[in-house]
Amino acid sequence: MCRFVLYLGPPTTLSSLVTEPAHSIIHQSYQAKEREEPLNGDGFGVAWYAPALCPTPACFKDVSPAWNNRNLLSLAPAIESGCLLAHVRAASPGMPVSNFDCHPFTWDRLTMMHNGVVAAFAAIRRELRRSLSDEAYAWIRGGTDSEHLFALFTDRYRDHSGLAGAERLVAALDDTIGLIEELTAGRRGDTPSFLNLAVTDGACAVVSRYSSDGHPPETLYTRSNCRYRENGDGEDELVETDEPAMLVASEPLTADPGWRCIDRNHFVVIDANRRMEQRPVTGGASARPLAD
Repeated sequence: MCRFVLYLGPPTTLSSLVTEPAHSIIHQSYQAKEREEPLNGDGFGVAWYAPALCPTPACFKDVSPAWNNRNLLSLAPAIESGCLLAHVRAASPGMPVSNFDCHPFTWDRLTMMHNGVVAAFAAIRRELRRSLSDEAYAWIRGGTDSEHLFALFTDRYRDHSGLAGAERLVAALDDTIGLIEELTAGRRGDTPSFLNLAVTDGACAVVSRYSSDGHPPETLYTRSNCRYRENGDGEDELVETDEPAMLVASEPLTADPGWRCIDRNHFVVIDANRRMEQRPVTGGASARPLAD
């Protein structure tokens, strides 16, 4: 499984997510706290939006471990954006390790990253690819389940062209989860799908915390109306912001008590005004009610 973080708020540096916090994404690449295997060294990726310069997101990724990439360490303090994503990868067994397979993935104005696995992916891959539009099929460059999830999502996103903003993202992601559950039903045995998926258009974002068949999903936390900074004494802190700001992360970046765990099989939805709410995932037909 992987680790990721998404930020929406007043412009801040990429280093405020990747390198500076006590439990930054780079720290999580070699010492994750909330998964059995602490290493996430099969590549990394970062994406950011600079709408004054380009309508589509920028993306930088590599197969080297995040902790050992000098380019990332050099770029992070110099990149500033109001929408930032960072991901460190632990490749699932049998999945390739290449630049094409590192997250995040981008298409037009959209960006997606995934923490988890599609159960029985090898068994459903051909059927899933047959269901894609020509445009989505031709977009795929790698071989991971995550990239195929995003291709499926882009088709569903086009299907919901009558919606806008966060509502369109929610509808497309809910459909995507439901379709994956339909495709894998009867084929995954006792192995669940884990679908923590983060999608954004640069202004809004939707992140799912989901697993099939009643299994506990991967961890996911939020922290609102804050941003990271050093306090001058060499210690990190999250401080309240004058403007709304939202963090969504696989693991808290700091020991700050304001982090909140997302409910199982729920979305966290952030609209263009950076208002945040939780909604249940309804597309996952085989999901069962869970008690925390």
